[in-house]
Amino acid sequence: MRSRLPLSAVVRRGAACALLALAALAQGPLAGAAARGAEAEDAPTASGARARPVAASGAAQAELRAAAPRAATRVPFAPRWSATLHGGFARAAASAVVCEAPAVKGVPACAGARRGEGAVKGRTAPNNGDYALSYKDSDDDPNTYNSTRARLDIPEGARIRYARLYWGGNLRVGERKPLADAGTVLVAEPGGAYRKVGADTTIGHRVAGGAEALHASADVTDLVRASGPGEWTVAQLPIAKGHSATGGWGGWTLVAAWEEPQAPLRRLALWDGFESLHVGERDRRTLRLTLPGHHVPAGASGRAGFVAYDGDRGVDGDAVTVRTGRAKPVPLGGDAANPSADLFNSTISDRTSASGRSSRRVPPHTFGYDSDVLDLRKALRRGGTGLRADVSAQRDAVWLGAFWAETDEARAGGGARAGGAAGGRRG
Repeated sequence: MRSRLPLSAVVRRGAACALLALAALAQGPLAGAAARGAEAEDAPTASGARARPVAASGAAQAELRAAAPRAATRVPFAPRWSATLHGGFARAAASAVVCEAPAVKGVPACAGARRGEGAVKGRTAPNNGDYALSYKDSDDDPNTYNSTRARLDIPEGARIRYARLYWGGNLRVGERKPLADAGTVLVAEPGGAYRKVGADTTIGHRVAGGAEALHASADVTDLVRASGPGEWTVAQLPIAKGHSATGGWGGWTLVAAWEEPQAPLRRLALWDGFESLHVGERDRRTLRLTLPGHHVPAGASGRAGFVAYDGDRGVDGDAVTVRTGRAKPVPLGGDAANPSADLFNSTISDRTSASGRSSRRVPPHTFGYDSDVLDLRKALRRGGTGLRADVSAQRDAVWLGAFWAETDEARAGGGARAGGAAGGRRG
């Protein structure tokens, strides 16, 4: 039997409902007032992607950050930004968890696991589900419970054209972090103080596979343009510590597109979303991304990067293959840090050029966080048009958050395309 409420409670409930309705009306235009413009013919695409509205900024964005973030269990991959210019992508990344102690028998101690050493007693590899994990806290601020630093390297004289910060983690391990706090992190530029940065697009949030996965992002172009290269710090990531069979994870990646007149002409494209690859039995196992209109010159070089969560070391079947034109797909990776058949293996690496120094101080094993930059040269065939990347997880469970590519371009033309402009991404 339904109990009756006193009149005062009815009035309070009605007022609360009215406030919620007003908030929803406000959030609609704020979170998606500007629809994506007509997409250019050569804009990058992702299979199954749908256009979504663009988030507002300024004071209106601050109001949104005060409320619980808008979330979805799946955010289809779609183009975020693209351009043909003389420049490239730079990346800084860090894992926010550290090994506290083994939680199961037969695995190496934490020191060995951080080095990526193989497990003892016949186990194939140590993974995040084998250990109790805690927060990494690199700053001296008593008000932060996790903080990590990473270096962003940009060529001297280069201008930042676009920059985006991605962060995420497992909210449910030995403890649980509230979703309401997941849409905001603290960011400090080189030599600067913390400031709040809030998600400006739909947050990916799903409970599945023994985890509560979270992925969020924000446009930080103005901040990176004003502050430049150096050590960036991100704190208060929404990650849980402790132990579970699935394991904890968490980290952040800053992707910045730069332009410098003396650099090679390149095609740059950034995609993002929140896709579960083989997390559940009904989940897709392959995601296809395409960059039409690309023209590969002779001797072309290029790089690709991605952000992914909970990739387990030693579980093969996850890979990224790339092809141009009608050429045969070429698997990326293939070195000790990133085996081509176990690409999502808890690493932050970049061995493609001198810019890889941004990953030098990162332990070989990050316990569930991948932010890797890989060489594309073998996949770029002279005269090929268009680029296709297939991201797959056949045996492992992987949560994918972002993918970017830079490739030498044979033809000039095609300006930058960002959120709200032709070829850009929705909110």
